Amino acid sequence: MHRTVRGMPALMVVALSAGLLTATAPTAHAAAGASLPFTSVEAESATTTGTKVGPDYTQGTLASEASGRQAVRLTSGQRVEFAVPSAASAVNVSYSVPDGQSGTLDVYVNGTKLAKTLTVTSKYSYIDTGWIAGAKTHHFFDNARLLLGRNVQAGDKVAFQSTGTQVTVDVADFEQVAGAAGQPAGSVSVTSKGADPSGNGDSTQAFRDAISSAQGGVVWIPPGDYKLTSSLSGVQNVTLQGAGSWYSVVHSSRFIDQSSSSGGVHIKDFAVLGEVTERVDSNPDNFVNGSLGPNSSVSGMWLQHLKVGFWLMGNNDNLVVENNRVLDTTADGLNLNGSAHGVRVRNNFLRNQGDDSLAMWSLNGADSNSSFENNTISQPNLANGIAIYGGTDIAVRGNLISDTNALGSGIAISNQKFLDPFSPLAGTITVDGNTLVRAGAINPNWNHPMGALRVDSYDSAINATVNITNTTITDSPYSAFEFVSGGGQGHPVRNVNVTGATVRNTGTVVVQAEAQGAATFRNVTATSVGAAGVYNCPYPANSGSFALTDGGGNSGWSSAWSDCSTWPQPGQSNPDPDPGSNLAKGRPASASSSQDVYTPGKAVDGDANSYWESANNAFPQSLTVDLGSAKAVRRLVLKLPPSSAWGARTQTITVQGGTDASTSSTVVGATGYRFDPATGNTVTIALPSSTNLRYLRLSVSANTGWPAAQFSEVEAYSTS
Repeated sequence: MHRTVRGMPALMVVALSAGLLTATAPTAHAAAGASLPFTSVEAESATTTGTKVGPDYTQGTLASEASGRQAVRLTSGQRVEFAVPSAASAVNVSYSVPDGQSGTLDVYVNGTKLAKTLTVTSKYSYIDTGWIAGAKTHHFFDNARLLLGRNVQAGDKVAFQSTGTQVTVDVADFEQVAGAAGQPAGSVSVTSKGADPSGNGDSTQAFRDAISSAQGGVVWIPPGDYKLTSSLSGVQNVTLQGAGSWYSVVHSSRFIDQSSSSGGVHIKDFAVLGEVTERVDSNPDNFVNGSLGPNSSVSGMWLQHLKVGFWLMGNNDNLVVENNRVLDTTADGLNLNGSAHGVRVRNNFLRNQGDDSLAMWSLNGADSNSSFENNTISQPNLANGIAIYGGTDIAVRGNLISDTNALGSGIAISNQKFLDPFSPLAGTITVDGNTLVRAGAINPNWNHPMGALRVDSYDSAINATVNITNTTITDSPYSAFEFVSGGGQGHPVRNVNVTGATVRNTGTVVVQAEAQGAATFRNVTATSVGAAGVYNCPYPANSGSFALTDGGGNSGWSSAWSDCSTWPQPGQSNPDPDPGSNLAKGRPASASSSQDVYTPGKAVDGDANSYWESANNAFPQSLTVDLGSAKAVRRLVLKLPPSSAWGARTQTITVQGGTDASTSSTVVGATGYRFDPATGNTVTIALPSSTNLRYLRLSVSANTGWPAAQFSEVEAYSTS
């Protein structure tokens, strides 16, 4: 068991579709995800004598954290057998064993048992983060790799058999591993400085001496296992190079820890395996903690069992992080933590992160002109696949993200600041060509879903231009696109354009709008929508409305969820509205102006004692209520507070409306209506039988009792 240690809030990610993992194209224009040296095969698609578990999306269950939300449980003597998809000489297996247990799996190739076994353990699993609201014990899976010692061909059978310990097998990655690379000419080998390739001795000083000797050149890490007992610092103007990540292995939980560097650091082609078994946010238990300096690069690395792969602060301008594997971190895979400019993170594979797999967090300064491109992200188990927290001119392109869990979406574009000073989103945020599979989850703090792709004005309004293009969202358990102010303050989400999206088999709705603001949708097509096309219920209820502009080419999601008092459940039918119910109650309301605390939402909150009042001495004024979808409206009931303190008055009202936010027509022309406390300060207006409205607008041009427009309740009914 792992003790909990107090730390900062966390966020995370997950991934992988059933069967073979392939970087499928969201549209014909580009493939999503990384070009990987291995092919993944799901255990549930293999032959087994064990028991399939899942699918399940319930937080805290084993299947909910599995790739494809399914896996295969093996008890003693049971096996799972994979058909190898292509020539391979090595395998990496994602698995889980019960907490506190360890063991081995026997390995068979075409029925012949190998002398080698695959070690499995719970040592790096079952993480508790009690300081993170809504977190449960998580991080159930781990990865174990094995060189088979022989080549297998496409169609050959590789089986894993339990030898006593219960093992749940999730996915197997089959890889043809090239031979070990040779030492570059002129390089300084760490073994020449006394490093021990057996892994028994402490090689820390040998690495430091080699780095000092090789300034401007290459430090060579030959095949072997090297133990480092403390971190490296002062790393600059040097290349650290291994023989390949399957051959050169450094055992260290804190590889580089430095606040600054002159840069020119290039790290490539070896593995760093840590011993991090819990998350302690105050500890620098990271592959890189701090700065590599400008114009540096990291490539071909295998990073595993660390808190964070890359926790990057300070000057990392023009850093390139590519072709790496980051597995089983207790927190983020990579976090650009403020003031990163021109950084490119591309073609990486990340699996089983305990927070955001990839994040940019603009703390102390704005990350700018940086991108996450063509990465494959699988099974983050607490937060988002990719999260952008503030920053200027950021791009998220061509990524494949799957199986997010608990507190995360596949992609989050957010103004959640966590700490100050924070730089909110600015400029243009480009989200293009991404594929999201089974992304989104029930947020236990909100007790409602998070969409596969979320735009979140958590701590402040989103004023950047957010362009979301060429997106594929498949099998989202809940919604596809979510617009929310997650901090509950009702900050607006503005300037969002969603262009060219394919949504298939979404569990609830295509668009989950819970903030005031606006977005334009073009060429967004949906099939097999679970409940309704749109859930449009901004929170708080009086915070204003969210306008969805139809830019053309949309299909398959025109319906609206009709009841803002309930969340749609996956596959739930849209409830038939009660013909006697008030269609306007609790719906988003906006106004041309409001006075002090007398905001538009007070006119639709069901309380006749609270009221909306416009700016004074400035007629005409209008109040607009979004009914969610076009509805037949036959009768309006307008109220002022019933208190006798409200003297009788006449308001001149024009009833207008339409089926979209930008155009409306007159339903009932300007008429004086008398509100009299003797008759309950209530007015009823009959509408023509042909009236069909989504947006109900009441325009007030005069009021004999007060120099402003006033309503305590606006009620709309489908009955005459």
